[in-house]
Amino acid sequence: MQPELKIDWTKMPTYNTIMAVAAGVGLLLVVSFGRRVLRGDSLEHVDGWALAFAVVGAILTVTGLHMTLTWPLAGQGFPFDNIIFGEPSLAFGVLLLAAAFYLWKRWGHGNGNGFTDHRKAVARVAGPVSLFVLGMGLACFGIAAAGWTYTLFAAPPQEPISGAFADLPLLEASFISGLYVLVGIGAVLFPFALRARGGPLANVIGGCWGLAGVAFLLFGALNYFTHIGLIVNTM
Repeated sequence: MQPELKIDWTKMPTYNTIMAVAAGVGLLLVVSFGRRVLRGDSLEHVDGWALAFAVVGAILTVTGLHMTLTWPLAGQGFPFDNIIFGEPSLAFGVLLLAAAFYLWKRWGHGNGNGFTDHRKAVARVAGPVSLFVLGMGLACFGIAAAGWTYTLFAAPPQEPISGAFADLPLLEASFISGLYVLVGIGAVLFPFALRARGGPLANVIGGCWGLAGVAFLLFGALNYFTHIGLIVNTM
């Protein structure tokens, strides 16, 4: 018989549900757009891509910034979650907004004759900011290591579905930490793939970010049920 758990939710606003969905969609959008660039697809009109990057980027920037600056998850004893979820979301959101702005304002500006080498353009424009991407990749490794070391991410037994594995805290810690490792691998390789303008490294990045994107999307969608259930069970 599990002890009764009560949480004052007025002191711990949580919205990592929509953050997870947006992060997953953002990763899948980056992978999909990158594949089109590498294949040399016709990408004269990218308004839809700019809009998609802006939508998920805005969600991640606003929620990530709020979580980073105010630490809403500290009220009931989870201050580390503000770092784990807030700061990477903020970084990814700003990067997506920057990409959206570039696609909207500058994409397609070629050599004066209407021709643009999109691989070369992406490598040139994204080169400087790729250092920040690499840095956040290393940060993802740090988050993953903390998750394994301190067996973070385990759901309480009062949470539906995930709570069934409350007695196996390393299981969910390994799942979430593994996702951060996948994102980190892609981010660390990103600058080198830009220099190579594709190649095997791009395939590795696409595989890592694609798998992580699908997992974050599905896990975030599932959490709409599990988190609501947790709130109902602990009010």
